[in-house]
Order: sequence, then C-alpha cells, then structure tokens
Amino acid sequence: MTINCKGTLVDLSVPKVMGILNLTPDSFYDGGKYKNEFAILNRVEKMLAEGATFIDLGAYSSRPGANHVPEDEEKQRMFPVIELLLKHFPKALLSIDTFRSSVAETCIEMGAALINDISAGNLDPKMFDVVAEFQVPYILMHLKGTPQSMQQKAVYDNVIKDLLQYFAEKIQYAHSKKINDIVIDPGFGFAKTLEQNYHVLNHLDLFQSLKKPILIGLSRKSMIYKTLKSSPAEALNGSSVLHSVALLKGAHILRVHDVKEAMECITLLETLKHNA
Repeated sequence: MTINCKGTLVDLSVPKVMGILNLTPDSFYDGGKYKNEFAILNRVEKMLAEGATFIDLGAYSSRPGANHVPEDEEKQRMFPVIELLLKHFPKALLSIDTFRSSVAETCIEMGAALINDISAGNLDPKMFDVVAEFQVPYILMHLKGTPQSMQQKAVYDNVIKDLLQYFAEKIQYAHSKKINDIVIDPGFGFAKTLEQNYHVLNHLDLFQSLKKPILIGLSRKSMIYKTLKSSPAEALNGSSVLHSVALLKGAHILRVHDVKEAMECITLLETLKHNA
C-alpha cells in the first residue's frame, strides 16, 4: 500500500509516523510552544531526526470547545511556517491540517504534500475539487458537527457501522472526483464518548475492509489521560500502549506528539511480526 507525495511513493507496508506541529496558542497539549522560528525549526529537526515521515501543521485548534479561528488568522499562522520549513527542510513532506479549501490550495502551491481534513469535506465541499486538481493524498477524518459542537453529537445507532458507511460514501465520492490517494482517520476524540473511542479502537481491524491506509490520532488524548486520571503531560506511556494496539489492528500511520516513542512501537512490533 503506497501514497504518492510530490512524486515520491511512500510505502505504508511498514507503518509510518506523522509528527505534530501545532501552530495554535490553545491546543490541548502543546499550544503556544512554537512561537518563533528557532523553536519551530528545532521541533521539526528533532521529529525528522527521530524518524517522522510526515510533519502535520495545524493552525486551527480542533480540540473540543476550541475557539473558532478566522480564515485570515489561520493563513497568517500557517503560510510563513511552510515557507520557513521548506527553506530549511526542502524534502520534508508537509501535511496541512485544515478544513478550508482556500488554505489547502495555497499550502499545496507553496509545496505541501498532503491535506489532512478533520471534516472530510463537510465543512467546505470545495476541498474535494482542490485535492483533485493537485492530486495530493487526502486524509479523510470522521467528524460530526464542528469542533465547537461535536461533543453533543456523539450519538450513533452502531458506531462501527456508522463510521464504515461514512467512509464508504466519502471514498466513493472522492473516487468520482478522480482522487487517487485516500487515507482514512476514525477521528478518536471527535464526536465520540470515551467508551465509543475504545470500542472503535477495539474494532479497528474492520476498517481494513475499506482497502485504504488508516491513520490514527491517539497521542496524549483525553481517552488516555481521563481513563488514567492524569493529564496530557503524563499520557506518553498510555499513548504508546494504545499506539501498539492500533498497529496490531492494522494502522498504517501514527499521528503523534512523540516521534521517537512511536517509532519504537513500530520497530518492536515489526520485529515481532517477522519472528512469528
């Protein structure tokens, strides 16, 4: 299983790591940490050195109840950082975490390699057209409502069946737009209760039926630290445990704050697999 990023085929038969770079002041874990060029470059250099294949840039916090960010502000946060990173790391594969087609379009033109859309086109239907025009990989996440309203929408007849149907329809529509490289993300923490999150993880192997790479975003999330009665800062070990479960159930990309530890999960489980 491969995805085409700027002419490079990325082989996902061995899982890959996507390092998170939050450009928001209010992200739930590391908001406001990366305010200047030195901090940003140090962070990305460290993630790449530790083995990240992708760097995911987000300038709109999508944590539950986060403040709405105007489009101009998202652009002001995002565009200078893309320029900075590609100047210093020209081969870096930058993923853009946005649901706005205008942001995505400019970022791709600047040299971004993937689009990571929490709404899978629901918040901006033009996103499919932009992705189709530029033929970049498109990460489709499951979300009901908006970041501001999603926690009131965690109601399902059957959460697994509902998610599978959601992705089947999104994939069909993307194919109709001639979008070739599609990645699916179940959206842990998005319009799901703690129990629903664990139920989806328990049945993650069923999503392999969609025949698309699976991206997992579990890193330091509330489903970990609330269960352990701790905090995001104390949730690294719990993140590694659930990353390992996700890998055993078929995850292809881990989206993480802690690249080194995620790479260790992959290395150990790949070694286990090859010595069955």
